[in-house]
Amino acid sequence: MTSARRRTGRRPGSEDTRGRILEAARQAFAERGLDGTSVRQVASDAGVDPALVHHYFGSKQRLFLAAMEFPIEPAVVIPSLVSGGPRDELGRRFVAFLVTLWDRPDVRPLVTGVVRSAATDAVAATMALRLLAEGPLLAISNALDVPDAALRAALASAQLMGLAMARYVIRIEPLASMSPEALAALAGPSIHRYLAGDLEPPKADGRG
Repeated sequence: MTSARRRTGRRPGSEDTRGRILEAARQAFAERGLDGTSVRQVASDAGVDPALVHHYFGSKQRLFLAAMEFPIEPAVVIPSLVSGGPRDELGRRFVAFLVTLWDRPDVRPLVTGVVRSAATDAVAATMALRLLAEGPLLAISNALDVPDAALRAALASAQLMGLAMARYVIRIEPLASMSPEALAALAGPSIHRYLAGDLEPPKADGRG
């Protein structure tokens, strides 16, 4: 009776096993991208059988989605960013918040994995869109009640994805080692223009 009860319910240590798999996957995706990572490699890094990875996550794509889940909900932080200071400093505030978040040890592998994988995999590309263009940036544009909200979010997203690629994947100096505040001071004005400024192209002066 006792041994029968021990065989029922959740297997001891299963949450720890799942957590080890996710941690190994985050590191693998950050270093090699989605295409360059195999379930067998993740299983080896986690010290488990590949069948156990499939048991928990089903496929490599589903493992990627689970491993790359971000710890911040845009709806929670956007109101405070929009109302947390002068409107003309919104771009600086957002870049400082974003890079500070991306620099966190638990978040950096997520950013690196998504950015590294987005160019070659549709699942990662969709996640990259949700990470910026269809997530916080669109929410900010909508909160500001400005025209062309989707275009503004896309423009800002393009610049920030380039910044993420330069800082975390290619590691271009001095961008890779600059403080979030320094990056925000430099990139913030451009992001502010995309989010809240004038998007009209300069008019030709008529000189031939």
